Amino acid sequence: MTPSTNAVKSKNIWKAKKDKTDHPCIWMQAGVAKKKNCTNFYDCTHCKYDDSMAKMAQTGKHITWQEALRNRDSIDRTCRHTLTGRTGNRICPMNYNCRHCDFDQCFEDILSPKTGHSMVVMKDVKGFDVAQGYYFHNGHTWASIDSGGLIRIGLDDFSFKVLGGPDAFDLPLTGQELNRDKVGWGMKRKENLADVLSPVNGVITEVNNTIRKSSDIAANDPYGDGWLFTIHNSDIKGTVKNLITDNDSVQWMEEEVTTLETMIEKITGPLSADGGLLKADVYGNLPTLGWHNLTRTFLGT
Repeated sequence: MTPSTNAVKSKNIWKAKKDKTDHPCIWMQAGVAKKKNCTNFYDCTHCKYDDSMAKMAQTGKHITWQEALRNRDSIDRTCRHTLTGRTGNRICPMNYNCRHCDFDQCFEDILSPKTGHSMVVMKDVKGFDVAQGYYFHNGHTWASIDSGGLIRIGLDDFSFKVLGGPDAFDLPLTGQELNRDKVGWGMKRKENLADVLSPVNGVITEVNNTIRKSSDIAANDPYGDGWLFTIHNSDIKGTVKNLITDNDSVQWMEEEVTTLETMIEKITGPLSADGGLLKADVYGNLPTLGWHNLTRTFLGT
């Protein structure tokens, strides 16, 4: 397994840790608030700060962000999604009546959920990729928070390289509710089925139908186009707070690789310094490890 080349993080990934200007609030971009970083993943509908600012605007304490932007010259009336860095340069054609804007609805409901993370910074742990800024469940699933408040879910690089490329997935349906630490879907390889635990609680909002047709995409690009589905949970911070992220994810992966090496050495003897059998499709190269033994140890099922 060759280490991945580092890439620049895509803007539609919400970083696990943010500095004070990573995600400027629309109220600040409009000039109503002096300095305010968005802390709600640009999910304005469920944002307490947005609700509070809107109520104060109704009492006349300040103007709304829409009114502030309408006061600009027409050529400077930038789309709110451009201001918050979620899309390319675009002028607002609807005078900030977002509810009546076809692009706004298309972006929130169709374009954003279907866009995978094409550029992600990776860290290599003995040939296994760990995506930075992602949240990991110890059952080798990942969650990433999209701008707009959706949680994107997938299986990590380790699971695919250990179990091999899937023939198919048994994915949940849109509208189905998943529970953290409970079986949420499955991965099939020939006669073998691996149950997979959900990393978070929530309701399925979008399933990656491309994966249903071409399951190999998930193994080839697990953190990008190989995402499986998106989930809505109104308490995003609460549902991801117990997951593994940042440096902890690298340390956890090192421990998982050590466990895998120990399992292999019990069958083959000491591994060489470069990992020996630690290459793509560990199970396929060493089926005596046992499918159920591997899924029980690493997926927890």
